[in-house]
Amino acid sequence: MPALSGSYVRGMVSRRALLHTAALGAVSALVGKSTMDVQLIRPGDAAYSDAKLGYFTQYDAQRPSAIARVASPADVQRCVEIARAERTRITARCGGHSYPGYSTADGALVVDVRGLDRIDVRADGTAEVGAGVLLMDLYVALANAGRMMPAGTCATVGISGLTLGGGIGVTARQFGLTCDRLVSARIVTPDGVHRMVSATEHADLFWALRGGGGGNFGIVTSFVFRTEPARNLTTFTLVFPSAALVSLLGVWPDWQGKAPDALTSTVGVGSGSNPYVEVGGCFAGTPSGLKPLLDDLVRRVGAQPTSRRETEQSFLAAMERFAWCKVGDGSCKPSWNGGGGRQSRGSYVATSRMLTKPITDPQKLAEVFRNTPNSYNMIDALGGAVGRGPATAFPHRGALASIQVELSLQAGEANARRAMGVARDELGKMFGANGYVNYLDPQMPDWAQAYYGSSLTGLREVARKYDPDRVFTFAQGLA
Repeated sequence: MPALSGSYVRGMVSRRALLHTAALGAVSALVGKSTMDVQLIRPGDAAYSDAKLGYFTQYDAQRPSAIARVASPADVQRCVEIARAERTRITARCGGHSYPGYSTADGALVVDVRGLDRIDVRADGTAEVGAGVLLMDLYVALANAGRMMPAGTCATVGISGLTLGGGIGVTARQFGLTCDRLVSARIVTPDGVHRMVSATEHADLFWALRGGGGGNFGIVTSFVFRTEPARNLTTFTLVFPSAALVSLLGVWPDWQGKAPDALTSTVGVGSGSNPYVEVGGCFAGTPSGLKPLLDDLVRRVGAQPTSRRETEQSFLAAMERFAWCKVGDGSCKPSWNGGGGRQSRGSYVATSRMLTKPITDPQKLAEVFRNTPNSYNMIDALGGAVGRGPATAFPHRGALASIQVELSLQAGEANARRAMGVARDELGKMFGANGYVNYLDPQMPDWAQAYYGSSLTGLREVARKYDPDRVFTFAQGLA
């Protein structure tokens, strides 16, 4: 290819700028036709530098074309109409925890759904939850109504992305995935229609929304979940000597697999020659019921923990404990995007694999964790109610656990991603080419099959049916 002349490049850039400006003009024109204007924040506006931020600091240089702060489903419909008419990239954002930064993408119209934050806990035990609700706000509202439900552990993660990808949490074995609790949802599909989806209305789309990943089929505006009566939970942490790591990895899958559904645990492992090693989790019962189970784990490992903690707590206190924050002091609320809180942002990259079979070579797995620099590695138990869950798009019902590898950016993002890739590929050799869609890795080989497995064909059919014009597209999108 011949070298591009300076005038050609300048012309190309100018045309792109004009198209960008025209698209934004169309955005403003369409919004202006409404009696309820969408709040649109664009480059150059005073609020833009904060409004464009997601949770991860490494994507701060990304520049969406505009951020639409919506306050109603009608606002969302107008945004979808804009994207459809102008062929402008559109993405929804709730908590902004997209691992690849897709919810703050360059040039995209970001539909910030945080204004859709209504929570209505009904007398029949169901809860209608707006698509902009963050997890800790949901937990507080449920606890105040004497209810609880399974979800994640990060206070500022949005309910939307968590649910749409499945929703692994600390009570998963007892109560299932977050998406298993979904009764119905309302979604603006790519044709601009605000639809109700359930087991009896658009059942194919309802199936897809439970595990088919965020951003693929439209923008959800609200969910209805089945909840449980709130109960006390016993949280626990056992810290083991570094030397016990191999033994722990060898015995944990069988111990967890034979434990009652009430017990959901996570193995946490640091990196380096003497890594931090712990088993923590949640028991839907009393300390007296948990004690013999933990005693059995210690016996199997063959090493006494250096510390051991078992605490019976209310549902809300347990969620605060796992989120490492307190509702009353602002540490559970985001410090970015006008959140007004004290929770700091994240600076790390992550990948995942699913633990699909027993760990036959715990020494090798221990070496992967130890040799992945600046990493923290988590094995989150599945099974129990997850394995018996309803027919949804979540493809990993038979997995024993999920494995997540997080790497800090201490040595730079490029180095972290290289090291992450080595760990991911080694884990793939051991447990199969799979992963959890809520831990999206932009370099995941054969990502569609890895994340969606046996559900992939059905999900693509649903995407083609509801989004034939590919309004919702992104690098790892199904459209």
